[in-house]
Amino acid sequence: MEMNTKYDHKIVEENKYENWKNKGYFNSGDKSKDAYTIVIPPPNVTGKLHIGHAYNVAIQDAIIRYKRMQGFDTLWLPGMDHAAIATEAKVVKKLKDQGIDKYEYGREKFLDACWDWTKEYGGNIRDQWAAMGISVDYNKERFTLDEGLNKAVTQVFVDYYNKGLIYRGEKIINWDPAAQTALSNEEVVFSEEKSAFYHLKYKIVGTDEYLDVATTRPETLFGDTAVAVNENDERYKKYIGMEVELPFMDKNIPIIADEHADMEKGTGVVKITPAHDPNDFEVGNRHNLERIVIMNDDATLNENVPKKYQGMSREDAREAVLEDLKAADLLLEIEPLVHEVGHSERTGVMVEPMVKKQWFVKMRGLADRVLENQSNKDTKVNFVPEYYEKTMNHWMEITYDWCISRQLWWGHRIPAWYKGEEIYVGMEPPKGEGWVQDEDVLDTWFSSALWPFSTLGWPEETEDMKRYFPTDCLVTGYDIIPFWVNRMTFQSLELNNVRPFKDVVIHGLVRDKEGRKMSKSLGNGVDPFDMIEKYGTDALRYYLNTDCGFGTDLRFDEVKMTSTWNYINKIWNASRFVLLNIEDLKELTFDNLTTQDKWILTKYENIVKSSIKHMDNYEFNLFGSETYSFIYDDFCSSYIEFAKFNSESNTTKSVLCYILTGILKMLHPFMPFVTEEIYQMLPIKDEESIMISDYPSYNEEYVFDKEKEEMDKVIEYISYFRNKKAENNISSEFEVVTNITNELIIKMLKLEDKIVNSSELTGSLLVSLGNYELTIYYDNSKQKGEELENLTKEKEQLEGSIARRSKLLSNENYVAKAPEKIVNQEKENLAIEEEKLKVVIARLEELSK
Repeated sequence: MEMNTKYDHKIVEENKYENWKNKGYFNSGDKSKDAYTIVIPPPNVTGKLHIGHAYNVAIQDAIIRYKRMQGFDTLWLPGMDHAAIATEAKVVKKLKDQGIDKYEYGREKFLDACWDWTKEYGGNIRDQWAAMGISVDYNKERFTLDEGLNKAVTQVFVDYYNKGLIYRGEKIINWDPAAQTALSNEEVVFSEEKSAFYHLKYKIVGTDEYLDVATTRPETLFGDTAVAVNENDERYKKYIGMEVELPFMDKNIPIIADEHADMEKGTGVVKITPAHDPNDFEVGNRHNLERIVIMNDDATLNENVPKKYQGMSREDAREAVLEDLKAADLLLEIEPLVHEVGHSERTGVMVEPMVKKQWFVKMRGLADRVLENQSNKDTKVNFVPEYYEKTMNHWMEITYDWCISRQLWWGHRIPAWYKGEEIYVGMEPPKGEGWVQDEDVLDTWFSSALWPFSTLGWPEETEDMKRYFPTDCLVTGYDIIPFWVNRMTFQSLELNNVRPFKDVVIHGLVRDKEGRKMSKSLGNGVDPFDMIEKYGTDALRYYLNTDCGFGTDLRFDEVKMTSTWNYINKIWNASRFVLLNIEDLKELTFDNLTTQDKWILTKYENIVKSSIKHMDNYEFNLFGSETYSFIYDDFCSSYIEFAKFNSESNTTKSVLCYILTGILKMLHPFMPFVTEEIYQMLPIKDEESIMISDYPSYNEEYVFDKEKEEMDKVIEYISYFRNKKAENNISSEFEVVTNITNELIIKMLKLEDKIVNSSELTGSLLVSLGNYELTIYYDNSKQKGEELENLTKEKEQLEGSIARRSKLLSNENYVAKAPEKIVNQEKENLAIEEEKLKVVIARLEELSK
């Protein structure tokens, strides 16, 4: 089987994936081996995988292929996430486009539409996984809403409820008015926006005085139930216990003393709206204030405000309230400011804090368990890079109860039923008439937090749970440490008394080459499948894996994709040469090794040793740079050239075969397709596929330090000679006088016909480095003539410039009027040019002799 003369990634990558899959190479279950497990971060079933997903799965596949080649029973468990908010929004829009209303359609039909969506997009995601060449065990694929995972989620909810870890309560939560559902704090994204402090006049009842109340949200004044001042604030002490008139509401509210009022911030007076501000909610609890919700679920104003404002959006209501305050002489000042405003991560709309009855997880005890576990080096979750452990610990230290109910239909329905004031929570519906199940579903992250073990059969003690849990490695982005990594950790510690994974490899975001976040508005997104079409999967995977260290953001630059393709092409061409020269090789023999054989073997064994270290430590960028140097410089540029002088030797052929095989195996986790293609053409191989072959191991028998040192000097001299020859523009017409007897130097520099005892040529150049020395004799008449011509031109230019500067500086009027700095610069330039002219004249005189 002969290699094509040109590397074509489309031909190389064709049909291999299905062949690997059909032969069962992706499957786990060989109990004669130690197990190694990764669970995939499940992508949402909402569309196309982006470049960040490609980055994530490329890393995981490199790890799993490496471990498989090291002899582990590898399970890379695939799956997808039902993505409650995102999927429901997509399906609602799809139905709306067909003229169908979600609520008129009904829950059952709507869920059928969601399942149809899931089947369609789940198939697309599998096709994209295949395009990326990832070796997941499809026999173990799971979905966060499948029957087994639904049972696990329900079990956790029921157990936590019975332990008092889950409760239902009326609290202030983040409300998404577009999706019309509660959000956890982690699902709120803050961004800076231009706004203002609006200074409002709240008249003090029974006096001619007023309080200056500064707020960023005047439209919420209808829900005010108090104004607060600090008890230590001398300005307002006397007003505590009195009342103010609430504008437009025809009622009075109390002036209370509370620590929330900061004497140093704003005016020191704070309006308290317990139903629409988290801090005010706590103040309300301390003072037993009424909670007045003034908004509907779509964030329009409701029946608890004056009729004029009812039905207005928050933005329209603000404008109307400010106009009316101004007309009533109750608007004192508008003070511009920039502050952070929370938006829904999914819909992008401004989040509305609202008091709602929701389900919560008590977090303090669970978080403390994580912090305690992280203090034990034997049981902790190890972060790569280490500094991301601080992110986990920070979020666990500042934790707050987790709102887990969502006002959606698509998801795990809360296993709670109500009959009047009675609540029943259980695995099955309660017996008897009149029970109504909670309409809400659980936060998607609640089911995702169980992913490492629910996918293996938990809560049952399955064979897979015993064999593959805890898992070995999780690969994810730093942006979801609080959303996901933390939650998987506390759930596993609480439910299994063990960490869910040993290592967490944290990668950064993929940004554009300027370092900007990719976005539709900037038009700077990169479609990974466009890159695959243009450069191939191997090039994309290798580039993503080796471009930068994990934890830092990757700046995607298509120029580097071209360079990676060229690197693979170099490997292809080198392999083609090797294969043409070793096609008759029947067995490897290492008798009569030459110095250059021992050199490349030593270099190879050293790179194997460092590659294993870098792979084990997830240092893929260091793996990339070191193997590139070995393959490109040592193997391709040096040893292959040396081998051409000894191409009939079985030993040389064996060394070529041995090292090419090792190179392919080391690169296979990153470039699975091209390495398989070349591996199949090797005359000697250890397995039917490179995928299931053994990863190279370090062999000290093939380390020859003395010969390596000797050859390094030879190669250094060869390079030094070539550079000196090029620097002096010496053509191929030259002679050499030398006592060098090293055949490799003579052959590599093509000196066989150049060595003489003496030479009549006039030009000479000594090339000496270490123990090697020779003199090149060459005809320098042409170079001499060119140099004379160039120096004569330079002399004329310098003389002209010197004359102009001298004339200028001899002009007393110019020297007197020009800025001193410019005059001094002219004098300095003149001195420099005069020195240059002396050097040029001296060289011209030398050449004329």
